[in-house]
Amino acid sequence: MNAESYGQQKLTVVDKLGVYLSRRPVMKVVERYDRATVLDIGCGYHAELLRALEPRIARGVGIDARVSPELAGNPKLAFFEQTIEQAMPELAKEKFDVILMVSVLEHLWEPQEVLTSLRGLLTAGGSLVVNVPNWLGKTFLEVSAFKLGMSPADSIDDHKTYYWKEQLWPLLVRAGFKPSKIAMRYHKLGLNLFAVARAE
Repeated sequence: MNAESYGQQKLTVVDKLGVYLSRRPVMKVVERYDRATVLDIGCGYHAELLRALEPRIARGVGIDARVSPELAGNPKLAFFEQTIEQAMPELAKEKFDVILMVSVLEHLWEPQEVLTSLRGLLTAGGSLVVNVPNWLGKTFLEVSAFKLGMSPADSIDDHKTYYWKEQLWPLLVRAGFKPSKIAMRYHKLGLNLFAVARAE
């Protein structure tokens, strides 16, 4: 992950649209649970998604390199200003109903290791939500960032890979999710892959 959190600088129109389009499918997953506990990996500087979920959840935990000081003191929300790898040992004894990885997996060199660790943090029946740009989205993101200046170029330059269904699905199965508990679909005009994997 970058040393700077998503949203620490002013969001572009493209960024705001992406956040908006991710929010609704995430909300639908969280609403399946009664007062869910939620872990948001790569929550962003302002933790906008966690804050939007706050009325529906019992507790939320966010992880990112930097988090706004304005979020301190909220009794329902806690934050780790660390990388995913650094935060994992501290989270090892916790369990979550929903774990969110929205636009994070593409930044990781070792996605399998992280996904496997996250599977262990889910409650029985809990859901891992993964949103990643696919290879079609790569072209859109690079034109937006490098030619039009409408997305943060350093964030796009940090991408390690992109995912079609056939690339993400085996990672989730190896992480311990049964094929019958994995649902995937393309969204955001077909530029992103949205996956929900449920633990047993």
